[in-house]
Amino acid sequence: MSPTTSRTTPRPRVLSGMRPTGRLHLGNYMGALYNWVNLQQDYDCYFFIADLHALTTDYADTSQLHQNIQDVALDFLAAGLDPGRAVIFKQSEVMHHAQLFTLFSMMTPIPWLERVPSYKDQQAQLTDKDLNTYGFLGYPLLQAADILLYKPDFVPVGADQVAHVELTREVARRFNLFYGPRSKTTTQHLQAAASDKEKMVALEGEPRTIAEILPEPKVLLTPSPKLPGLDGRKMSKSYNNTIMLSEPEADIRAKLKTMVTDPARVRRTDPGNPDICPVFDLHKVFSSEETQLKAAEGCRTAGIGCIECKSWVADAIIERIAPIQERRRDLESRPSVIDDVLANGKDRATRRAQQTLDEVQLAMGLR
Repeated sequence: MSPTTSRTTPRPRVLSGMRPTGRLHLGNYMGALYNWVNLQQDYDCYFFIADLHALTTDYADTSQLHQNIQDVALDFLAAGLDPGRAVIFKQSEVMHHAQLFTLFSMMTPIPWLERVPSYKDQQAQLTDKDLNTYGFLGYPLLQAADILLYKPDFVPVGADQVAHVELTREVARRFNLFYGPRSKTTTQHLQAAASDKEKMVALEGEPRTIAEILPEPKVLLTPSPKLPGLDGRKMSKSYNNTIMLSEPEADIRAKLKTMVTDPARVRRTDPGNPDICPVFDLHKVFSSEETQLKAAEGCRTAGIGCIECKSWVADAIIERIAPIQERRRDLESRPSVIDDVLANGKDRATRRAQQTLDEVQLAMGLR
């Protein structure tokens, strides 16, 4: 759509969030943020910093939480999220998230939460933390509240996250079963809320008496390229194998020199296989087709060494993130910008969230 083209129908809405665990790395960028920036062109976007979710695992030490929130907000804007096109806000500043989470917790079966794959996986991985808390068990329900509060048409996720959205759909389905427009409970509450026939007619004419109160969001599959960390595993701060978006050039080059490669290349003269080399996975994401062909051929024939191959991918990464780092430096020199963006996002998100919470409370007999 060109800038001069007028839109006659509302844009479909998407919503997503990211936990503030500090400055974002290349995996965060290519796995989510890069796609969010592109979605702004055609969707009504809500993107939030999930600081309440950060407490589900890091409740015992919140000393870095404020700085982590600032860093994520800086990276959001530096990467290209536009507060003129997207609502960017901090989760905890819109307390409707916590309110809807509480209401959902009254009707959600515990086994639904216990069967979420990441529940036991993270307990096994994060053995240094006590995760036997209600907050950790209930985080998928908080996630459902995050989503359904804004009634998005789509939730942008990678293929490996589709299962997470399914619980949200189940929660919406169960809520609508108990309190939706076809339920006996909602009919009684609507009648009680109408003090005279005229008001009842008005209530019956509202969309919520026709459509479900909480529509089930659909998954919007977004490209999520394989992005290995320095040790070959998925890039993650938990593995301490990341390259940060804000990393200085010298540090990027130094880190990449230590990255694992095809184990068959013990000596410089040994041919390798780029198809199983983590460094070549980075080439496929960041390097030009010409560089990829050159690196693949050089690897298979032992025409180049791993250090040279790594220097080429370093060049490509540095070139890609240079504009992001430049915008970040500019934003760091104007700290009030972040405060203004989050304050504006809070107001806009609150207005939308209040509408949903009003409908939910009315349906449940709380109004």
